[in-house]
Amino acid sequence: MTVARPPPIFIADHPGLDFLNTIAVSVDTKVEWLTSGEDLLAWLKQSRLVPDRVLDAFRQSAVPGELDGIAAQARALRDWFKLFVYKHMGRPLEPAALRELQPLNQLLARDEEYGQIALRHRRHDREPGKGEAPGLAWHPQRRWRSPEALLFPLARSLADLVCTSDFTQVKACEGSPCTLLFVDRTRGHARRWCSMAVCGNRAKQAAHRNRLKKRH
Repeated sequence: MTVARPPPIFIADHPGLDFLNTIAVSVDTKVEWLTSGEDLLAWLKQSRLVPDRVLDAFRQSAVPGELDGIAAQARALRDWFKLFVYKHMGRPLEPAALRELQPLNQLLARDEEYGQIALRHRRHDREPGKGEAPGLAWHPQRRWRSPEALLFPLARSLADLVCTSDFTQVKACEGSPCTLLFVDRTRGHARRWCSMAVCGNRAKQAAHRNRLKKRH
């Protein structure tokens, strides 16, 4: 009997870490969410990193095996960067770490990202600052010339992680054997679990059983 794969997990409070969590032991079983090109398209749709129209266009135009090759590159990017995060999480990211990020910079250099001034019509548009026109907003755009471009939003999310997140608050879930990563944005930075409903609850149950054993 084949066990159904659970849906992708978005608990990290940062898209870069959500991408790293596309392979994880979330409860008891190791799960890979990017096994194929179709998996990659599905995850990018759920993460909202790529517009639906772009995903649909590549699904229709890609030659056989092309998207599977891009998914393999995405997995390689993820696995390489995950080692970087494990090495540096829990303490301030030092300038010397830039040397380790050169492969990421090389990938970003191939991106064709640009921006346009447009009407402010989406909730996530940045609020205008002093002196800015309240009805206008900066909208990032990208030229999607080939399926390789699907890698660029992933690379950009990783770049954003190292440039805007406090690495002292990048953590791995303390649940065993869970491997999910997250940015702890809680007050007091006391978050320990990927989810209180899953690993947090399991830890409480384990602690309760240990207390009962000690009483007997």
